[in-house]
Amino acid sequence: MSEEQKKQLEQQLWNIANTLRGKMNADEFRDYILGFIFFKYLSEKMELYADSILEQDGLKFREINENSADGKEYIEAIREEALDKLGYFLKPTELFCEIAVKGNSDIEGTSNFIIEDLQKILINIQQSTMGTESEDDFDNLFEDMDLNSTKLGKTPDARNEIISKVLFHLDQIDFELNDTELDVLGDAYEYLIGQFASGAGKKAGEFYTPQEVSKVLAKIVTTGKTKLKSVYDPTCGSGSLLLRVAKEVGEVSDFYGQEMNRTTYNLARMNMILHDVHYRQFDIKQEDTLERPQHLDKQFEAIVANPPFSAQWTANPLFTSDDRFSQYGKLAPSSKADFAFVQHMIYHLADNGIMAIVLPHGVLFRGSAEQHIRRYLIEDRNYLDAVIGLPANIFYGTSIPTCILVFKKCRENPEDILFIDASQHFEKQKTQNYLRDQHIEKIIDTYRNRLEEEKYSRKALLSEIAENDYNLNIPRYVDTFEEEEKIDLNLVAEEIVNLDKTMVDIDTLLSDFCKQLNIKTPF
Repeated sequence: MSEEQKKQLEQQLWNIANTLRGKMNADEFRDYILGFIFFKYLSEKMELYADSILEQDGLKFREINENSADGKEYIEAIREEALDKLGYFLKPTELFCEIAVKGNSDIEGTSNFIIEDLQKILINIQQSTMGTESEDDFDNLFEDMDLNSTKLGKTPDARNEIISKVLFHLDQIDFELNDTELDVLGDAYEYLIGQFASGAGKKAGEFYTPQEVSKVLAKIVTTGKTKLKSVYDPTCGSGSLLLRVAKEVGEVSDFYGQEMNRTTYNLARMNMILHDVHYRQFDIKQEDTLERPQHLDKQFEAIVANPPFSAQWTANPLFTSDDRFSQYGKLAPSSKADFAFVQHMIYHLADNGIMAIVLPHGVLFRGSAEQHIRRYLIEDRNYLDAVIGLPANIFYGTSIPTCILVFKKCRENPEDILFIDASQHFEKQKTQNYLRDQHIEKIIDTYRNRLEEEKYSRKALLSEIAENDYNLNIPRYVDTFEEEEKIDLNLVAEEIVNLDKTMVDIDTLLSDFCKQLNIKTPF
C-alpha cells in the first residue's frame, strides 16, 4: 500500500468519523465507527472464506438461497467450517454489504429502516459462537454500539439516516482482504484509534500508546529474537502494543493481555481479530490486573506495558503473601502503583525474556518503599538492564517526561546498567512532541550495542548506583550540562568605554541640530 493510497484511505475514514462528530463526544462516536469497521471486516472475511469453500461447486456465498433445501444444506456445512476456522458465522443476508445497500436503497424517497435488522445481526454474530472455543473472544463485542441511543438522533428515522450514511461510506472502501501482504483494515483501525486519542484528550487517549513509543518498546523486547513464543501486556488497552511487537519480530505464537476498562477491552479483542490473529492465539481478559490477575500460571518471553501513571491501588497487606510481591519485603504505596506493575510483570517474565515498561520519572528517585524495591531489584536480583529517558509531552493527556525501564532475569552485562538520555531528541509538532525514525533508531542502536556517547548515554557500574543510594535519576549518570561560553571581561569593559564615547558624539550632534532649529536641547 503506497503512502498516497494510505493518505486517501485515512481521509475517507476521517470523513466518515465527521458524520458523527458534533452529535457526541469523540470517545463515544469512536465506539460506533470502530464497531462498524469491525462488522465490515467480519463480513468480508466470512464471504471470502465461504466463496473459497463453494468454488468447487461454482457458487458464490451471496447467491445462495437461504430458504431452499439446497441452500440450507450449504449454509449448515459452511457454518460448521466457519466456526472452526474463523470462530463465528454470518448468513449471506447478514453481510455488511447487504445491510448497507438496503439502508441506502430509496423506496418512494425514503431509506429502508435497517436499525432493527442491524441490531439482530450484531447479536447473531455473538450467538453463533456460543458453545464453541471462540465464545469468550466474541462475547459482548458490540455492547458499546447502542443503535437506539438518542445521541445518534432524536427520532428513529434520524438515527436510521445517520447509520445508513456511515454504512454507505464504509461500503465504498475496499479493504483488500484477499491480499495477504496488505493490512489495510488494520492500518485504518490503528489510524482511527490514534486520531481519537490525539483529538479528544485524556479520556479517549488513556488507552493509547503513541506509535513511536510502541516501536521503541517493541524493538527493545524483540532484541536478538526472530520469533516469540508469547508476548504479554498487563494493561493492554486497545492491544496496539501487542500487535506492534508482532510486527517487529514477524512471528508470535500467542498473545496475552489484561485490561480493566470494558470498552477498551472490547477494542483490544476487535483489534486482534482485525489484524488476523486467530482466536486460538490470543487470550485477552477484562479485570483489574493488580487486584485480580488472570494469567498467574504463565510466564512470557516478551512483556510490554504503558500502565496508567502513578495510579492508585489498594496496597492491601494481604498482598505481602502474594507471590508477585512477597519477596520484596514492601509493597508499592497505595497512591502510586508504578512499582506494583513492575513487580507483577517481573513475576511473569520468563528467564529468557525481556520486559520494557513506560513510567513517570518519579520511579527513578522517589524514596521510602519505592527506593526499597529499586534496591532489591538491582542489588539482590540484578534485573534492571537499562533506563531510557524520553522527551516530555509525547503522550496524549499528559505533558510529563517519562522513562522506559528494561528488565532481564538473565543479563548479558550484569556489571553495569545502561542509562540513555533521549529527552532532547525529538520533533515538535504543534503542541505535541514526537520521535522521528532517526530518534527511535538511535535509542535502539544505543541499547542493543550498549554504546556510550557523551551527553547521551553511559554505562554505570552497580557500585556507583549503590553509592547514589539506588537513585536512578538520569542526570546523575549522563552529564548533559552545557558549559556556558567564557566571558572576556576586559573586552566587555573596552566595548562599554567605546559605547560611552559614541554616545557623547551622538549627544553633541543632536545638540547642534537643536541649536540650528532654535529649539531647547532635551539634555
